Amino acid sequence: MSEKPRDPAFADADCPPADLTVADETCSPQSERLDEDNQLRSGFVRRVQDALEAGEVDQVYTLVEPLHPADIADLFEAVDADERLALSRAISDLMGGEVFAELNDHVREGLVDELSAEDIADLAEEMETDDAVALIEDLDEDEQQAVLAEMEPEDRAAIVSALSYPEETAGRLMSREVIAVGEHMSVGDLIDFLRDDRELATEFWEVFIVDARHHPVGTCQLSWILRAPRHVPLTDVMKRDQTLIPVTMDQEEVALRFQKYALISAAVVDESGRLVGQITVDDVVHIIQEEAGEDALALSGAGDGDINEPLHMTIRSRMWWLFINLGTAILASSVVAAFEQTIAKLVTLAVIMPIISGMGGNAATQTMAVTVRALATNQLTSSNTWRMIMREWWIASANGLGLGMLMAATCQLIYHDWWLSLVVVLAMVLNSLNAGLSGVLIPLGLDKLKIDPAVVSTVFVTTMTDTLGFFFFLGLASALLM
Repeated sequence: MSEKPRDPAFADADCPPADLTVADETCSPQSERLDEDNQLRSGFVRRVQDALEAGEVDQVYTLVEPLHPADIADLFEAVDADERLALSRAISDLMGGEVFAELNDHVREGLVDELSAEDIADLAEEMETDDAVALIEDLDEDEQQAVLAEMEPEDRAAIVSALSYPEETAGRLMSREVIAVGEHMSVGDLIDFLRDDRELATEFWEVFIVDARHHPVGTCQLSWILRAPRHVPLTDVMKRDQTLIPVTMDQEEVALRFQKYALISAAVVDESGRLVGQITVDDVVHIIQEEAGEDALALSGAGDGDINEPLHMTIRSRMWWLFINLGTAILASSVVAAFEQTIAKLVTLAVIMPIISGMGGNAATQTMAVTVRALATNQLTSSNTWRMIMREWWIASANGLGLGMLMAATCQLIYHDWWLSLVVVLAMVLNSLNAGLSGVLIPLGLDKLKIDPAVVSTVFVTTMTDTLGFFFFLGLASALLM
């Protein structure tokens, strides 16, 4: 029997076409769409693009329909920007709230711009409160009001309430779909309540117990409820010690609470202590990823770092950062210019000078990254700040001395000048200490001033290591070699 030719669209997928029977489960229809890393295969994406280009709407729908909503969202990022609108129209029946909740922010904005207020309202009503807020909050004020006018009163009230809280706070993040019951109930009463009330949330991990003022007094995990006898009062099985999240708490602090106490969900309370919602661990996973990415990109000045961000926005954010760095570079150059006569007399200094400055910058980057992370994760507090400073002092001293001795030995072998070698080792030690202290003290100082150290630390630290690095080296050279 002759072998059936492979579909060229799957030439790099290591799997035959869907209609070819195979025994190996690694070549199942699902694996034709996703690779071993659970990412969409390039062959599958090309097949969707070819169907779009050919106007085969039914074929596009057939290809995309089996995908999970998160994979459909990935598909929109994988295709070209000018193909996304056509793709959304081809699979309009699949473009529900679950898909829009998973879309990249920039991709979602482009698709939402093509929807009517009624369509956006329908999507928002399908979503959890936090996802609906994320969909609506980026709209213009007039568009927001038009969408809210199309929503059911109960859903509209929840969105308006969430939008009243500051961005990136628990109030924006929380879901209002919670199960809360009175403390007078027994386990049997609760089970009957959960079974009979069809209006309750369908997905939850714990039940919150509240008093007459709707203040949370305890929580019961579903596993406890299922294993306890029906006659036992909830007050006997509930956990009274619980982590309550204020509505105004920053989302980064929320994530730290979840990490510290290994939470699955947590109650959110308003200023009066009333239960108003809950935050679940799936939301926190997104926060951790988002905050970690923001800090890393802020240190480099790369803007949002989103490959779907409009080109002009990326250019503008990076240009501003590079403009600031240009100013710091000019400042460092002015130090070099002040020692122009020294460099002219001993050209060797020009060869070694970038090494001293560069090593200081690298050392400072390491210390700064550790400090910013420690601040972000609450590892660095007022109780251990001095210990952190002394720790970095000793690390900088050891590294500066070790690298300085190595560099001095190299200079001695090449230039046979003991005084030059001495200048090198002293400059290396001094700039290493400068780098270590700058890398820890600058982020600490910015944090005390309520300025995000991840955003502006790099500019100040780079200025310190470059400027003082040149000053130490050239100053010592002027004093000892001239």
